[in-house]
Amino acid sequence: MAETYPHLFRPLVLGPLTLPNRVLMGSMHTGLEDHFWHYGRLAAYFAERARDGGPGLMITGGISPNREGRLSPGAGTLESSLDVIHHRRITRAVHEAGGRICLQILHTGRYGYHPDIVSASAIQAPINRHAPRALDEAGIEQQIADYARCAALARSAGYDGVEVMGSEGYLINQFLSLRTNQRDDRWGGSFDNRARLALEILRRVRAATGPDFLIIYRLSMMDLVEGGATWDEIVALGEGVKDAGADMVNTGIGWHEARIPTIVSSVPHGAFAGVSRKFRERVDIPVIATNRINMPAQAEWLLAEGWCDMVSMARPLLADSRWVQKAAAGRDEEINTCIGCNQACLDRIFNDQIASCLVNPHACDGERHPLRAVRKSRRIAVVGAGPAGLSAALAAAERGHDVTLYEQAAEIGGQFNIARAIPGKGDFAETLRYYRVMLAKHDVTLCLGEAADAAMLRAAGYDDIVIATGVKPRPVEIPGVDHPMVLRYDQVVRDRRPVGERVAIVGAGGIGFDVAEFLLHGDNQDADNIPGWYREWGIDPDYEAAGSLAPAPSPKPARRITMLQRSTTPFGKRLGKTTGWVLRLKMRRAGVEQVGGVRYLQIDDRGLHIELEGRPRLIAVDNVVLCAGQLSVNALYQELDPWGRERHVHLIGGAYLAAEVDAERAIREGTELGARL
Repeated sequence: MAETYPHLFRPLVLGPLTLPNRVLMGSMHTGLEDHFWHYGRLAAYFAERARDGGPGLMITGGISPNREGRLSPGAGTLESSLDVIHHRRITRAVHEAGGRICLQILHTGRYGYHPDIVSASAIQAPINRHAPRALDEAGIEQQIADYARCAALARSAGYDGVEVMGSEGYLINQFLSLRTNQRDDRWGGSFDNRARLALEILRRVRAATGPDFLIIYRLSMMDLVEGGATWDEIVALGEGVKDAGADMVNTGIGWHEARIPTIVSSVPHGAFAGVSRKFRERVDIPVIATNRINMPAQAEWLLAEGWCDMVSMARPLLADSRWVQKAAAGRDEEINTCIGCNQACLDRIFNDQIASCLVNPHACDGERHPLRAVRKSRRIAVVGAGPAGLSAALAAAERGHDVTLYEQAAEIGGQFNIARAIPGKGDFAETLRYYRVMLAKHDVTLCLGEAADAAMLRAAGYDDIVIATGVKPRPVEIPGVDHPMVLRYDQVVRDRRPVGERVAIVGAGGIGFDVAEFLLHGDNQDADNIPGWYREWGIDPDYEAAGSLAPAPSPKPARRITMLQRSTTPFGKRLGKTTGWVLRLKMRRAGVEQVGGVRYLQIDDRGLHIELEGRPRLIAVDNVVLCAGQLSVNALYQELDPWGRERHVHLIGGAYLAAEVDAERAIREGTELGARL
C-alpha cells in the first residue's frame, strides 16, 4: 500500500492531530453549505471521501462568522448553538468514517452579494454591484469577537480545527492591502497596522479554542492585483501568523478580481507551488501547496522535493471521491481526473446552484454507490464512443450488464479528441485514459473501427441499444464555401490541416474561441511551461514585486485572426462564467478582431466578403475556418424505429441535441441512462 507514493502517504503530526497522509481536501463551496436541510447530503459527501483511508484532512466550504460576512443572503453561518446541531451531522459522519475535518471561517467583506457588506474602507469591488460600509472601531472589534465565537462553536460541533480564510481578496485580505485599506487609524497605514486584524483574529481564535485545536491560516502569497502585498510583507505576516497561534499555513493565490487565471484548465499543473516553496524556506511552519495539482505523481514530486508539507486538492476529490484510496492502492490509472473545466462546479456555484462535476455527475448527490448492481444482466449495445457513449457503457457495465461498445473511428473520445488538442485542455486526455482503463476493468467489449448498422444490431439480438453517435459540423451556406481556403474546425484541430497567417473564423461560440486559441499558439503549445505562462500573464517569478505582478510582454501572435458572427450579442457571452473572461481577455491581448452583426456574401480567392451595417467589406485572408455549430448524427436511431417494435432504443448526448456541444450534459445523460437500464 502507498509504496509508489511514499511521501504522499507519510503521516504528519500537526498540532493535536496525527494525519495518516499529506492530502488535504481543500475548501470548496458546493452550495450544500447554505441551507441546513442539505446538511445530510453534505455529511454524506464528506463521509464518502473520508472512509477507507481518505484524505488526511478535509476542510468545509466557507462558513461565515456572522450575517455581514455571508457570501449571499442565504449563505451558511455558524453563529449560535442552533447552528451547531446541524454541523454535528457533518462531523459525526466524517469521524465515523475515520476522517478528520476542519471548518473554514470565511468573511467575504466587500465580496458578499448582499447590501449589508462591510470592509476596511468603503471601496466597491469591481466584481460586485454592492458597495461596502467601512467598519468603525466598534465594528472591527465585533468582527474579531464573531470569528472567535465561530471557532468556539466549531469546536463544540465536533470539528477538528478551523481554517481562517485570509486570502483571495476576502475581508482579512482587504485589511492587509493598500488597494482596499485607506484607513488612518490603528487598523490602517503601516503594514503592522494593516496586519493587526489578521493577527488579532488568530490570537482570539486560539484563546477561544484552547491549545489542542488545529488552526490553519490561509495566507495570500500572491495577490495578483495592483496594490498587493510585497514578499517582505508576506514573510512578516507568516511570522506573525505562526506567533499568533496558527499550526499551519495554506497557500492562497490571487484575488477574485485579479485578471490572471488561477484555477482554469489552461493554468499549468502546480503553477503556484513555487511560492509555497519559497515561503516554507523563510517561515518555520508547515505549508500547504495548492492550485492545479490533480494527480498523485504531481503531489508526490512536490512533497519529495520539499516544496510543501501537504498538498491541497478540492476539485480532484469532487471528480473522484476515491482519489486517495486509489492512489494508496497503486490504482491511479483508475482515477477520474479533474480536468479544471469549472463547468459543473464553480460555474454552477456562481449561479446559485449546487455543484456537480462534468466527469462525475454523482458528485454532491449524497450517495456513495449510485450505480446499483442488477439482478439480471442484459445484453446492451452502445454505438458511439464519445463522452455520452463512454459514460453509458461504463455505468451499465459497472452494474453488471454485458456491454458492447461500437466506435467507427480508430480510437475512443469523439469530440474530446478535438478538445484535448486545444492548448490548456490537455487534461481532457486523462478522462479518455480513465474510460479506457475502466471499460477494460468492467469487461466492456470494445469494437473500434466498426460502424454498427441497424441490420447487424438487430441480428445480434441486444436487449437495449444506446445511440450516442454524436455530432458533425453544421454546413454553412455561403457562396464559395467549397473554395480550397475553407476548412472545418475538425480539419484544423484534429486533422492538423495547414492554416495560413491570416484567418477568418466563422462562428464565435465555444468552438470558435477554442479554434482561435489553437491558432494563436502556433507550434508553442507546451501546456506546463510555467516560466512561459508567467511571462504571458505578467507574473513575477521571484514574487518580489507588489502583488507578484510583472510587466506582461506583447508578443506578436502566430496569426492575424478575425472572428465573425451573425449575432450582435457580445462575443463569448455563452462561455463559462469562471472561464469565459480568460478567453475573452486572451483574444483581446492577441489583437483578435471581433466583428458581429455580419451577413456573409461570398468566399473567393481574395478572401471572405461580408456585409456590415449595410456596407460591403472584404476580409482578406489565407483561410476561412468554419465553426458555425453542429448537427446531430442520429440516422441510425431513426432507422431502428424506436417508437415501434424496437422500444429499447435510447438516444443520448450530441446525437439527441447538438446545440453547443455540451460534455457535461452528454456524460450526465449517459451515466443516468446506464444507471436505469
